[in-house]
Amino acid sequence: MEGDWKKAWQPMIDVIGKDFRDGEEQWGADDVERGAIRRFLEPLEFDCPLHYDKDVAAEYGYPDIIAPYSSLFTWVIPPLWRQGMLVFTNAERNAQPVHSPLTGIKTDLAPSTTGFFATDIEIDYIKPVLVGDRLCRVGYVLLSCVPRETKVGRGAFMVWESEIRNQRGEVVAKTRIGTYSYNPHSD
Repeated sequence: MEGDWKKAWQPMIDVIGKDFRDGEEQWGADDVERGAIRRFLEPLEFDCPLHYDKDVAAEYGYPDIIAPYSSLFTWVIPPLWRQGMLVFTNAERNAQPVHSPLTGIKTDLAPSTTGFFATDIEIDYIKPVLVGDRLCRVGYVLLSCVPRETKVGRGAFMVWESEIRNQRGEVVAKTRIGTYSYNPHSD
């Protein structure tokens, strides 16, 4: 039946509002540091002294230079690799990592899918991120789940919300990320 595949997504629809990380803090790989901010600014030729001149930052009320808001995910994404960890177990040309901090949540409530991509992102910036801050993502709340067939396959569009906090527990941003998890059409 044509619509039966959509019914497989009902368990996800039923838990809209659930935090799939139960408030767990997922820490970024590194502290915010001056050299990485400089490297972020260089290719953009982003010449704003708030991001490299501590005196100018102080003049505007900041205790140190601030990271550009557009660099937020630089500081939030956990490491892909740690010592002793295997990332790739397959040498094929288009091999994917065994695990990645970017592939979203795996749950038994959703049907098995082989394709995944982000569709959109919204970010509410609440507080500036300072040199020396350490950021974590808290929560992964399902806001919506809409089964839909597209040109690439059958799956569901989902929207996930998280808070980004610093080491002091202050919320610096809120994110909503849209994803599409799907099974490709067979040729």
